[in-house]
Amino acid sequence: MIRRDIAAAWGGRPVHSDAPVAVVLAGGKGRRLLPFTTSFPKPLMPVGDRPILEILVLQLARQGFGRLVFAVGHLAELIEAYFGDGSRWGVKIEYHREGQPLGTAGPLKGLVGRLPDHFLVINGDVLCDLNYATFLEHHRLNCPGRLLTISTHQRLLRSEYGVLSVADGLVGKYEEKPSYPLCVSEGIYAFSRHAVDWIPDGIRFDFPDLVVALLAARQPVVAVDHDGLWLDIGRPEDYEQAQQLMADHPERFTFESSSIANCLQMPSDVASPNEVGVSR
Repeated sequence: MIRRDIAAAWGGRPVHSDAPVAVVLAGGKGRRLLPFTTSFPKPLMPVGDRPILEILVLQLARQGFGRLVFAVGHLAELIEAYFGDGSRWGVKIEYHREGQPLGTAGPLKGLVGRLPDHFLVINGDVLCDLNYATFLEHHRLNCPGRLLTISTHQRLLRSEYGVLSVADGLVGKYEEKPSYPLCVSEGIYAFSRHAVDWIPDGIRFDFPDLVVALLAARQPVVAVDHDGLWLDIGRPEDYEQAQQLMADHPERFTFESSSIANCLQMPSDVASPNEVGVSR
């Protein structure tokens, strides 16, 4: 159900032509959340009393994004019916339907003519407290030194097995179900339009493929670490955690307030202290 109290507060705001633009990837089938996503698109899965995608739209609107382009596929008509033209939230929403599944990066090729020089790309099932506008502006002001900036998060991957270190048949170390720290993508990207040149036409192409292509061409890809809230709603464990977080701390998602709590504040005119890597 649309939260019409919030929608009324946002609806009617002017959308400025120079406002930042975000591409929202909302076309996946949500296989990890089956059977719920058989007849229900993953971005409309509720977190509390709102779909996860509505929470994202409200965040983007609060942070000044004026135009959102939804890349849709699976059950696209339900997403389009719910969000319409975006006027309820004070943003302009456009839709790009895939004729065939093109992966996570592939849809951008067909959108490039509708996008500005720098834009945000984000998965439509992310619950995060990153300040997306500041993240994009940091990327823009550090061009031309980068084509792509990836927001990253530190996670522990726990092995389901006991792990042995073996040399010449002798066991040197045994660890029972150890955990390994990993730097993972949050599914949030700041793009320079030139990066889309490395995406081929009409074939499936995912973000890992794009990063490999950029690195092979010795193009700059930057990772910026975000140590705040980040949950991937497509994972059942994260979805359960998001529901609990919404029940216990609804104030973290009160969009009527003057600012979003717990946003990453990143200086936009200097290299971020959280920047963890640059590939050139």
